[in-house]
Amino acid sequence: MTRTPKTYDDLYAEAKGLIDIEVPLFTNLANLTALIKLRCQWFWVGFYEVINNELVLSAFQGPPACVKISYGKGVCGKSWELKESIIVDNVNEFEGHIACNEASKAEIVIPVFDKAQRVKFIFDIDHTNYGEFKLQDEVGLKKCLTLIEELL
Repeated sequence: MTRTPKTYDDLYAEAKGLIDIEVPLFTNLANLTALIKLRCQWFWVGFYEVINNELVLSAFQGPPACVKISYGKGVCGKSWELKESIIVDNVNEFEGHIACNEASKAEIVIPVFDKAQRVKFIFDIDHTNYGEFKLQDEVGLKKCLTLIEELL
C-alpha cells in the first residue's frame, strides 16, 4: 500500500471521529490501534505504557507481543530514552533489538507525551517487509497520536 499525506489526513479524520473523551483511555488506544492496523495493513500495531521504570504492553492489534521492556532496551526502550521516534529498516541490524516475533522485519516507534512533556506511551508498529517505514509515516502517525496526547 502506498501511503501519502492524503492517506494520513483521511486516517486522522477517521481517528478523530473515534476518539471519545467520555470513555476510558484504554478504549481510545484500542480503537486507534485497530483503525491504523486495518487501514495500513501492518503486521503489529500497539502501545506500550510507561509504568514505573519499564514499558508495559497496553492496547494492541496483532500476534502476542513482549509484555515488558526495560528503559533503553530494544527499539521501544531506546525511543523512550531518547524521547524521539525511531525508524528501523531492518530490525536485525538494530543493536539490542528485542525480537517479539520473528516475522517482524521493520519497525517504527513514536513516543507519546503528556502535557508535561513526559513520555507516557511508546507507539510501536512492526511490518513483515524490510524498509517499510518512511518519514511520511512518522509525520502522519504523529498527527494521529496528537489525538491521544490531548487526552493525557
